[in-house]
Amino acid sequence: MTARRIDGKAAALAIRERVAAFVPAFVGKAGRAPGLATVLVGEDAASAVYVRSKNRATAETGMVSFAHNLPDTTSEDQLLQLVTDLNADAQVDGILVQLPLPPQVNATRVIETIDPAKDVDGFHPINAGRLASGLPALVPCTPLGCLHLLKQELGDLTGLEAVVIGRSNIVGKPMAQLLLAENATVTVAHSRTRDLPAVVRRADIIIAAVGRPEMVRGDWIKPGAVVVDVGINRIPTDDGKGRLVGDVAYDEAADVAAAITPVPGGVGPMTIAMLMRNTLVAAHRRAGLADPEGL
Repeated sequence: MTARRIDGKAAALAIRERVAAFVPAFVGKAGRAPGLATVLVGEDAASAVYVRSKNRATAETGMVSFAHNLPDTTSEDQLLQLVTDLNADAQVDGILVQLPLPPQVNATRVIETIDPAKDVDGFHPINAGRLASGLPALVPCTPLGCLHLLKQELGDLTGLEAVVIGRSNIVGKPMAQLLLAENATVTVAHSRTRDLPAVVRRADIIIAAVGRPEMVRGDWIKPGAVVVDVGINRIPTDDGKGRLVGDVAYDEAADVAAAITPVPGGVGPMTIAMLMRNTLVAAHRRAGLADPEGL
């Protein structure tokens, strides 16, 4: 048995095309295009690549990108002032502050300063609380992308047993909330879980989001399970370039699972696609318009 490869690139492209198709109608009603402000503090190479790709995707969907690149010497007060200014900017529907931030800046304070209506990352405590309460919210992009891939693969998730490995505010916790809302039975596992392989072996759905290369082995997986690998880890190679792997040992898992996301090309593209979706939704809500259908 070889697992179906879940094509995150194709799914992400379809979402971005749908977002782009909604933009002209929004412009007609609101008199402007939706706007996304990105804030990058410092010179972290990976963060700079992520932000550039987000800005490019924003432009490709017909939305407006406002890029703010600040030096790593930026103080917390300076960053909070920029966020406050962006909150007040009528052209800006979404604010994304790229993490991690330099040590002199408290990321929690920055996230709490973002207007929840513009919090397209879905990290503000109000959005987290609304998600947990089953109320409309802006939802973190990576778990939202994972859910889209799962529903595309499985349809109705009702009654399925899901194990989420990882309990971060960015992926693990919101992923569990989204799965609960789809009537799955959810276990959140983590580094302190006893006999983790046995817990994972129960699952029809496995979401791996721990940041440890190839931790989840093939013999942890129930035959026929669907595996979504959120991890992206660079491991050394003889040529010195390194290669990207997920949190799941892909070849082992693919011999057992029914379907699995690759790394790269699985969850990664979905994160940016859902950021575009969240920006469009935030723009509609701020303009007093109904959410775009089918997103």
